[in-house]
Amino acid sequence: MTVLDRVNPVTRFGGAMILTFPLFVTMDWVSAAATVALEVVAWLVLRYGFGDSSRRMTLRTLLVRTIPFLVAAPLAGLSMALYGSPGGRIFASWGLITISEQSLTYGAAVAARVVALGMACLVTLGDVDPTDMADGLAQVWHLPVRFVFGTLAGVRLISCLMSDWKTMQLARRARGLGDHGAVRRFATLAFALLVSAIRRGSTLATAMEARGFGNKERTWARVSTVGIPDLIYVLAAAAIVGSGIAISLVTGEFHWIGEVM
Repeated sequence: MTVLDRVNPVTRFGGAMILTFPLFVTMDWVSAAATVALEVVAWLVLRYGFGDSSRRMTLRTLLVRTIPFLVAAPLAGLSMALYGSPGGRIFASWGLITISEQSLTYGAAVAARVVALGMACLVTLGDVDPTDMADGLAQVWHLPVRFVFGTLAGVRLISCLMSDWKTMQLARRARGLGDHGAVRRFATLAFALLVSAIRRGSTLATAMEARGFGNKERTWARVSTVGIPDLIYVLAAAAIVGSGIAISLVTGEFHWIGEVM
């Protein structure tokens, strides 16, 4: 068992919110870059420094899951660099597009924030078991049981949707119906998948109701609790955010989001 296995999933979710909230209210690349670096260091320490690392998300998996954010970051930063509030030295200007020293700085800040947001979610929630999360939401945060387990059932069935889509594609191709009209084929498959999902959802809802998942008072097979590891985890997340902001203040790059709007 590793260190993160001792932390309640809802605490890890709270840690993700602590890590991401300052990124929404500040605008500078230094704090975001520092946050990313500290998140990676913390992940490496937890991954390889304590406990059985074979159960944790590998470095390769982390890098693969980061690719969408690495692709989206330059695109988000480009729009800010081209259309952001100009200031300082002007490098180029074409109509509504103005590339300036300030807009480039804000573009770098936006790009760094996209990566920081993605990394925060991956490091804290990348390997959380949905069932453990549901137990924590219902027992620790006391959310409605019907809502929690309905959401859990939906998450568990996402993989079934992908499998159904591939099966229907192969079935239509075997019948000679999948080689013409890409738009029509997609609409037909989407409608069939919707019908299948509704039927499966109705059956699942009936089965869950019959097994007592909708009762307000219920027993739990696994008790979800919080303790000292959860407190340490929250303090560590706050320390990472505070360190990033402190580094930004020391370098003089700190800006509130209101200064950009």
